[in-house]
Amino acid sequence: MTRALLISNPFASRAHSHAVTTIREILQGGGWKVDVHTTARPGDARPVAEQARGAGYDVFVSHGGDGTAMQVAAGIVGTGITLALLPGGTGNVLARNLSLPRSAASAARALLKARRLQIDLGVVDRDNGPHYFAVVCGTGWDAQLMADTDLQAKRRWKFGAYLARALTSLATVRSVPHRVIVDGATHDLRAAMVLVLNCGRLAPGFLNLRHGLVPDDGWLDVVALEADGAFESIGAVAELLLGRETKGRRVWWSRGRTVRVEVSDGAPRPVQLDGEVTGTTPFEARLLPGALPVFVGADFKAHHD
Repeated sequence: MTRALLISNPFASRAHSHAVTTIREILQGGGWKVDVHTTARPGDARPVAEQARGAGYDVFVSHGGDGTAMQVAAGIVGTGITLALLPGGTGNVLARNLSLPRSAASAARALLKARRLQIDLGVVDRDNGPHYFAVVCGTGWDAQLMADTDLQAKRRWKFGAYLARALTSLATVRSVPHRVIVDGATHDLRAAMVLVLNCGRLAPGFLNLRHGLVPDDGWLDVVALEADGAFESIGAVAELLLGRETKGRRVWWSRGRTVRVEVSDGAPRPVQLDGEVTGTTPFEARLLPGALPVFVGADFKAHHD
């Protein structure tokens, strides 16, 4: 029998109580033994996972958004406990990258027949310890956007909260000099945004930035966008989504296993890891190959498939 701890974030889900009841009934109906822990405040999921990882559970089920998922993941890295994702937050981008259904109930049914896969993680060390990401970390316009979007707006409008703020802030986008060091090679460039990617799909989840960029490929991909103002920002995003990589354009790509990002000129900028703002620049992201066992959907295409 599979023993599972369901860690649910009520701050991420508007229909929390009903969803938890439904999830538990589905999993127990499939033969799982399920205990439930509801977090009391944002940030609780990691210590809950850390305290419960020695209690004999096979699976930790995260019900919330990407922030909740990565808090749970941080609590079980290196233990062999499998992470299961049930979407319930703002972006749910990791769940989309793993080809899981959009609704929590459908995802719970899918877990009963899902396959287990080891995926890579990225880690950024801070003064208060390691912080992990499964999808993306970065600095610049996107991190500032996340820092400026409050919890209530995210809970009410979900991804729409980010979209509305993004549209109103495009005119303020500015590129500044950055130094990006990839596996020891130094690159000086101007950028409005620098992203370190472990997955190819970002919010809203259906856009794939690069073929073959999957969370079990053993690499971190780095992309920087140069833009000033709304018009150039729209052009840079279009170039990114169209996959053009011609030298001299607004999009720059690299790939490595250790990536350091510094702002060469001006004040430190916020840094986000899977949508959670965690400190400021500079930062260094390192790849942890195959660090986390997860359940993936039936349509997920692994790197070696």
